[in-house]
Amino acid sequence: VQLVESGGGSVQAGGSLRLSCAASGYTYSSYCMGWFRQAPGKEREGVAIIGGDDTTTYADSVKGRFTISRDSAKNTLYLQMNSLKPEDTAMYSCAADSRYASCGWLLDRFRDFAYRGQGTQVTVS
Repeated sequence: VQLVESGGGSVQAGGSLRLSCAASGYTYSSYCMGWFRQAPGKEREGVAIIGGDDTTTYADSVKGRFTISRDSAKNTLYLQMNSLKPEDTAMYSCAADSRYASCGWLLDRFRDFAYRGQGTQVTVS
């Protein structure tokens, strides 16, 4: 199983980016999947989680600005990020796991995901 993120880059405050996480090696439609981020010198934090039933959970800091979604046909997870702020600057990583019946509790549990990507950098200035 492999997760590969893309879509990161540099953007001005107020701008938008869409991150993608391409999954290979399994059919992921029933998986818990999520986005996490880590800024230099800070702890990794959960950004958003989506369950197999498309139930979503967001960190308070991104509610109303970010949207997590998935395209089962393409085996791809997305994170649409709008109204970006300098404090959103971080390395963003995706994660997936099939073992859990519910997913919302995984928002701050990156290490509990069986599969994790390497990340894509987002810089907001």
